[in-house]
Amino acid sequence: MRLSELKNAGRTPALPMNIALEDAAGPAELQLLSLLRVLPGQRYVGAGIWRGRTVLAKLLVGPKAPRHFQRERDGVQALAKQGLPTPLLLADGLQEGEGGWLLFEFLDQAESLGDAWKSVEALPSLADEQQSVLGDALAVVGQMHAKGLWQEDLHLDNLLRQGSTLYVIDGAGIRVEEAGKPLSRQKVLENLGVFFAQLPKSLEPFTEELLVYYLLSNGEHGLPVEALQKQIDKVRSWRLRDYLIKIGRECSLFSVEDGPFALRAIRREEVASMLPVLEKADVLVEGGHLYKTGGAASVAKVDVAGRELVIKRYNIKNLAHWLKRFWRPSRAWHSWREGNRLRFLGIATPKPLALLEKRFVWLRREAFLVTEFLPGPDIIERFAPYVASGDAPEAELQALDLLFAQLIRERISHGDLKGHNVFWHNDRWSLIDLDAMCQHGSQTSFAAAFAKDRARFMRNWPADSALHQLLEQRIPTVSKAPD
Repeated sequence: MRLSELKNAGRTPALPMNIALEDAAGPAELQLLSLLRVLPGQRYVGAGIWRGRTVLAKLLVGPKAPRHFQRERDGVQALAKQGLPTPLLLADGLQEGEGGWLLFEFLDQAESLGDAWKSVEALPSLADEQQSVLGDALAVVGQMHAKGLWQEDLHLDNLLRQGSTLYVIDGAGIRVEEAGKPLSRQKVLENLGVFFAQLPKSLEPFTEELLVYYLLSNGEHGLPVEALQKQIDKVRSWRLRDYLIKIGRECSLFSVEDGPFALRAIRREEVASMLPVLEKADVLVEGGHLYKTGGAASVAKVDVAGRELVIKRYNIKNLAHWLKRFWRPSRAWHSWREGNRLRFLGIATPKPLALLEKRFVWLRREAFLVTEFLPGPDIIERFAPYVASGDAPEAELQALDLLFAQLIRERISHGDLKGHNVFWHNDRWSLIDLDAMCQHGSQTSFAAAFAKDRARFMRNWPADSALHQLLEQRIPTVSKAPD
């Protein structure tokens, strides 16, 4: 096939495919065997065979192809010119009306630092294994900055480790301030802000310790932690806003169809498993283990192909109820958004898997939310043996301290903090039933909402019990001081 035909290939073209290309040595076919990244109609990245050699192919099509091609090639050449490890560019070409292509050496058995991080992320904060991954990454970032370069889209997946060598990939994101001269202090702070903003907030106390790895590669500037933290906070706020937009549109992370008769959103990796669930959601709810039925919502635990899930169906009780609900976002959408918000912020909650909002010519009807199932127990059951004595396990109390600290830090109120909505899972307290959750823009509104949350939470136990008195001392209050 011709390169330009990829414009209409969609997200999952049939493989393998042969694509006609031509370089200085003449025409040849690229046999594309797998796809690693796809931006439909614009970019296709995958492994293939070219003139008998395994290559990583970047195929660029559509009206933006010339610009993307130039950026990619310029970035790769800038890295190579400054002696920074990057996969060798073997061949490239740009043809008007067809598109651009770049073929790189294929790094066999290479692992991205993103994958390396996933394998150690669950360890205690800044465990040796985590420090090794982040230290290697920061050392390479320092090397780039020392040469006047920075990676605009800086994240761990853009660093590949093969043996003892760490390669920088994605030339399209490489920017140059003044080649061969150290990057300016402001650019350093901005770029490091991008890097640290993607790490869990639990690592914030270790920022200064991690900076040592960077400074060993580039000690050109003094880097005040306070100034860096401002950049981190700025980038984190932007990333959250961007992520909450993505949960409602078609992208690499989510599959979304939004039309006059339905809104359907599914995590991209769950599409195959969730489509059948959404198609028979009503049947599954009625046949599942019902926790709550009738009224405004029905909640059921269901088993689908041996996997336990929770489906919450948001009902329309009557005409009056429909008149209140049809014109505004459904409660299922609100819970979908807030569940994704919590997980993005590192606050434990069951993973939201899929959303279905039924409509009639855009007017909203019933809606469904599918999440992972948490086996429990909830905090009332978990703390039941300690009500009289107050001798709850310290690890579980510390986990509760962490949960409230996270909610306060992010100015998030739950709206219904009864004990049945707080579950113990994987050594953390997880929040469920997010219909009324809110992230507040002002300290004043948050303080009032948090006070209600705290009061509701404390009512889970008798006021004269030892456990109540212990929690009363541990759970903080929030002032209404101006922002």
